[in-house]
Amino acid sequence: MARRTPKPEAQFAASLRPLQQTCPQCGNRWWVAYNSRRKVVTLEGIVQLRLAISQCHIPTCSQYHVRYRPEEEGRWALPHGEFGLDGIALIGAWRFREHRSVPEMHQRLQARGLAITERTVTHLMHRYEELVALRMTDHERIKARLQKQGHVILALDGLQPDAGHEVLWVVRDCLSEEILLARPLLSSTQGDIIALLQEVKRLLEPLKVPIKGIISDGEETIRSAVAFVFPGVPHQLCQFHYLKDAIKPFYEADRHAKTDLKKRLRGG
Repeated sequence: MARRTPKPEAQFAASLRPLQQTCPQCGNRWWVAYNSRRKVVTLEGIVQLRLAISQCHIPTCSQYHVRYRPEEEGRWALPHGEFGLDGIALIGAWRFREHRSVPEMHQRLQARGLAITERTVTHLMHRYEELVALRMTDHERIKARLQKQGHVILALDGLQPDAGHEVLWVVRDCLSEEILLARPLLSSTQGDIIALLQEVKRLLEPLKVPIKGIISDGEETIRSAVAFVFPGVPHQLCQFHYLKDAIKPFYEADRHAKTDLKKRLRGG
């Protein structure tokens, strides 16, 4: 949907020029073809970027009139994006670390003074997922890190989305904090979890990195799937769920105290 109101005025300004000053093909110095302006909404405020767009002016060069944008532009925002990378990172942290819903994130961003819609929050959340997926494809970096530490401890968790959406299942290594696999699943049957764990197993086998343990929320389907794919590997309930279950008897025992307190406060 097209914007119906003009963009707010920028509070900050920055000028960006390409770090490389010569054409990589012919070695001649670039010319500034034109200057472009772009507004980026960051968590600190709106920034007006002034971009020097360079090009090679040698007609015989294969890079003749090929536009070259400042490298630093990618540090501010994604191509054609209105919101900065800092906002995308914050939305990703809220979503996948704190399990916040889109309406909750929308309210939090508005409380920070950002003019943003719920639809845009959803869009930025999807951009975060794409960036994570790109990072996860760097197999050589992950391989070197896991082999250096010598073993892994896997954590399996299904991130509960908004009602009606797929569940994003994430398998990560607790030691390196690397995400090894992420898959959206429409269901969470034992067969689905087995297929997910088998994919992780195939990914780790060429690395020859042993799995020393697995952590999950302990659901029956997960326990059965782990026992089937990784027989003999210790499987532990995560500390959050363990403590949550441990406190249940105390909570039930004190429910009457909560009821009595409400009656007293209400004058009953």
